Amino acid sequence: MNTDNVDSARGRVVVIGGGIAGLAAAHRLVEAGRDVVLLEASGRVGGKLRAGEIAGAPVDLGAESMLARRPEGVELARAVGLGERVRPPATATASVWTRDALRPMPKGHLMGVPGDAGALAGLLSEEGLRAVGRDRELPPNDPGDDVAIGAYVAGRMGREVVDRLVEPLLGGVYAGDAYRISMRAAVPKLYEAARRHPTLTDAVRAVQAEAARAAADGPVFAGIEGGIGLLPDAVARAVTAGGGEIRRDTRVQGLTRRPGGWEVRTERDVLHAAAVVLATPAWSASELLAAESPAAAAELATIEYASMVLVTLAFRRSDAAALPAGSGFLVPPVDGRTIKASTFSSRKWGWVDEGADDLFVLRTSIGRYGEEEHLGWDDADLAAVSLRDLHDAVGLTAKPVATEVTRWIGGLPQYPVGHVARVARIRDAVAGLPGLRVCGAAYDGVGIPAVIADARRAADEILATPTLARSTESDE
Repeated sequence: MNTDNVDSARGRVVVIGGGIAGLAAAHRLVEAGRDVVLLEASGRVGGKLRAGEIAGAPVDLGAESMLARRPEGVELARAVGLGERVRPPATATASVWTRDALRPMPKGHLMGVPGDAGALAGLLSEEGLRAVGRDRELPPNDPGDDVAIGAYVAGRMGREVVDRLVEPLLGGVYAGDAYRISMRAAVPKLYEAARRHPTLTDAVRAVQAEAARAAADGPVFAGIEGGIGLLPDAVARAVTAGGGEIRRDTRVQGLTRRPGGWEVRTERDVLHAAAVVLATPAWSASELLAAESPAAAAELATIEYASMVLVTLAFRRSDAAALPAGSGFLVPPVDGRTIKASTFSSRKWGWVDEGADDLFVLRTSIGRYGEEEHLGWDDADLAAVSLRDLHDAVGLTAKPVATEVTRWIGGLPQYPVGHVARVARIRDAVAGLPGLRVCGAAYDGVGIPAVIADARRAADEILATPTLARSTESDE
């Protein structure tokens, strides 16, 4: 095993993990003029962002969009030369497949929580609509330190709105269970508004009014022409162009504090660094911190993940001509279907539509928290169950000309009640480790901009550490 010279590591920052968090942190550090080495255990960077193709058509095989009204994702795309390729969806009109029919996604809701019961007509039963209206008759109900969003909304508006609308929307983001997901962590603006307003309806409307003021800033969501999965490689190129080094197929086996910095042990060598950014999933971070911070490691080990499968299907365009308008549909778990959503990619993204004139591309997603059996199914069975549900939902009977199945094992961290407090405890414990910070989807949000923001925070805190500042000054 090779060991580099300790003196050569003055000012060096090792970033562990090559998902978008690690890449964003490395980019920030390189821009600040630091010596950066990024270590990625697999043969590719990007984590859950992955560009690919099906039958020659470009597609995303992982995350496909980012929140555009939060700036960090678009800013990073521009910084690495993809700004001209940022695109809004061609259509944002979606449906909910529930009670054996496609029903238009209602307007005027916040992650499924309505600001007007009337907007849910056709989606909820008459009793469900009356339950939503009863929110205004109930006394104020402060959500306290934290509460499951499903339980809180059901207590004020009834279970039906949770089961038919909140659950599928949250499931699309977290692949989780609304009756477990923390309101404070997953929908923080609604949580804060609910503490200030006497009814949940008023809280939703207050957040919507704030969002309306930001609407002039452009579309809510954005993708990248060619796939948002192009972003990681573009960031990686920018990191190496700035003097950083990226080592793929390099698994880190241990972290040890040494005088003036850190020792990072991989399968092949030992690196010395003034500082470390740990941008791995929680279970990996837990293992690497077990010796140096048992408290942080124990908290990280309690963060659970959901796994999911994406089934991408390409049809002859003529075979898909009768599909309903819109970008696709969500499926409430209460309806007992296998797929939880379908995206009509050729409708949603102009670049997918233009990339294959004779094809229509769509995808389904399968899997929620606590549902692991689908991971063992073979690709043919996953495609078959997707086609069965598509037939029942939209009448599609054609056979696809190509199928691509992508499994995301442990893809989405879960944010149960108490998550915010848990993250605070992790960060407090890590703060006792000079020159080390953690970042990623397990902490302050699973969306791309939230993850990038967390990575920047970690990088900025590393840049402010005395050890790194002193080593940089001595180099000058």
